[in-house]
Amino acid sequence: MPLTSRAPAPAGRRRRRRSAVAAALAAALAATALAGCGSGRGSDSRTITMWTYPVIFDEAKNKAYWNGLVKEFEKQHAGITVKVETFPWANRDTALATAIASGKGPDVVYLVPDQLPMYRRNIVPAEEYMSPAARADYTDFALKSVTADGKTLGAPVLTSGNPLICDKRVFAAIGEKRYPHTWEDLARLAPRLKEKGYYATSYSGDTQQTLNLTFYPLLWQAGGDVFSKDGKKTAFAGPEGVKALTYLKKLVAGGYTDRDLVTTTPKLEQTPVARGKVACTWQNTPADVEPFWGRKNTAVLPPLKDAASVGYGTVGALSLLKGGNTKVAGEWIDFVARPEHAAGLEKEAGYFPARRSAKDLYPGDPLQTAVSKTLPSMNAGPLWHRSREVMGMLAPEIQAALLGDKSPEKALRTAATAADAMLGR
Repeated sequence: MPLTSRAPAPAGRRRRRRSAVAAALAAALAATALAGCGSGRGSDSRTITMWTYPVIFDEAKNKAYWNGLVKEFEKQHAGITVKVETFPWANRDTALATAIASGKGPDVVYLVPDQLPMYRRNIVPAEEYMSPAARADYTDFALKSVTADGKTLGAPVLTSGNPLICDKRVFAAIGEKRYPHTWEDLARLAPRLKEKGYYATSYSGDTQQTLNLTFYPLLWQAGGDVFSKDGKKTAFAGPEGVKALTYLKKLVAGGYTDRDLVTTTPKLEQTPVARGKVACTWQNTPADVEPFWGRKNTAVLPPLKDAASVGYGTVGALSLLKGGNTKVAGEWIDFVARPEHAAGLEKEAGYFPARRSAKDLYPGDPLQTAVSKTLPSMNAGPLWHRSREVMGMLAPEIQAALLGDKSPEKALRTAATAADAMLGR
């Protein structure tokens, strides 16, 4: 996904053509391993090349933002040239892995957490260029989301979160003034909502959807996780995973979420969410639903809770790749990541700062302020190698359970057996 809460699947965020992309990416990464970790760029280069993606969707504004930073940095670093290239979100991993393998990769690249494990052997740990003061300034959520095995794999430049959001109009229609905070709360409201023609929530079970936005939040809320602590095997088939999938299956079977969405992904404007027929959702942000609900009708709440209140959020980071000028490229990353410089990227795209010292970007905006307060409750998902492939094995089994073809226990066990065999190779 891109990082963003709204990026086209990171979409983009919402669609992953797993099989074809994974195969191409695996081949490119294998070639990278054979060629070595370096990119082939000379360490004495006076030019820094950075690859990024349209976090700021408006092309003109995106260009103006980066051009402004480049001009200021080059003014402060005589003789250094910075080239920022913006690529499409689609097929970005295949393009990047192929470039690295052929020795033509960038010095710096924008990555999100679930990409970091794939490029770990190509990444210069941020400890080599990040100052202690900058490291101490990052929020726990931001830093944890880019850290694996004690190594920081990038410098965060923005954060996002998907809290629970509810349509105030739906609650008014059933005469309910209290919003759900727990699984039990939502389940208790579901029959009343259905009786009045509303869904309790909206769940996207299409196998092309990222589980980070759909099933994983429920798994985390139940107290479970995708992998064991050492990352050597899966953990989603444990009692917590079974509890989460059983809860979800009851919502589908009871008609408390649109069953059609278990297998299809229409455009948002064609869904019950846009039609004002869904009480609450964790798969959309206030910005997503604003054109349909209106700002005054959107309630932002903490993620639902069973054992814990946890939602999905992600972090956009700049990673330094091996083979280039670590010192100068590290200085560029540090420059961009400073709160006063990252603010332009964050605010223009509707995201949030990664540092504690950053100013409030949305004073007087109740929705953005409410979302920002939920960021400490966010989880960026597993940072283990092959996590995307595991997701690809798990998604169809979850769908099978929701369609009634398998029990939750059997579906999760089947996915775990296949995934553990892959991880053990």
